[in-house]
Amino acid sequence: MVKESSGVMAKPAWLEGLLSETFFDACELHQTTRKNEKNILCLICCQSLCPHCLPHHHSHPVLQVRRYVYQDVIRLEDLEKLIDCSHIQPYTINKAKVIFLKPRAQSKSSYKGSGNNTCFTCERFLQEPFHLCSLSCKVQNMVNQGDDVSSITYGFDESEFHFSQFQGLEMDHSSPSNLENPSHEFEGSSCNGHDRGSSEYPQQMMLSFHNRRKGAPQRSPLA
Repeated sequence: MVKESSGVMAKPAWLEGLLSETFFDACELHQTTRKNEKNILCLICCQSLCPHCLPHHHSHPVLQVRRYVYQDVIRLEDLEKLIDCSHIQPYTINKAKVIFLKPRAQSKSSYKGSGNNTCFTCERFLQEPFHLCSLSCKVQNMVNQGDDVSSITYGFDESEFHFSQFQGLEMDHSSPSNLENPSHEFEGSSCNGHDRGSSEYPQQMMLSFHNRRKGAPQRSPLA
């Protein structure tokens, strides 16, 4: 259930869990087993799991979190089935587009002032036409503006998130400095196909998220 707070709809429970749970720590329930890193989110229980936990959640939809240069990322193909990912800068890693879950630590080359286009939330330098560096920054920007976060989440087919669907997508461990120049890894002009070929975007803190996929987004039934 999505609850109201001060007139603003709170984040769906699965999204709250995705942004608050810790991933890639060793699972306390399976400490003596191999490959026990918690790299999966159960979208029903809203908690992080390791692969050995999956039999207890076999009927639940799950989302796989991946690791790249010590940061949590999610494959865009998976994430955009759950939430509107427009305006978030993606990266192409091993031929798969990914979105950073949270903002990365700032480097000197990413401080505001190193370019004209920066993240609306954390001020990291970004490539046009993007204005958000991570899913967390997009959600936080909406919260700061008093917008309804649940309005950008979608109803989805649970069968698309069955744990058998997820196979290991090995991320390489290139130097983090490579990410400071996204033009070498970035493909296309939009992370989910919207606004392709256009760099026009209002230079305001208030974002417009009305250009979503066809049809009104449905609130997630898992909240």
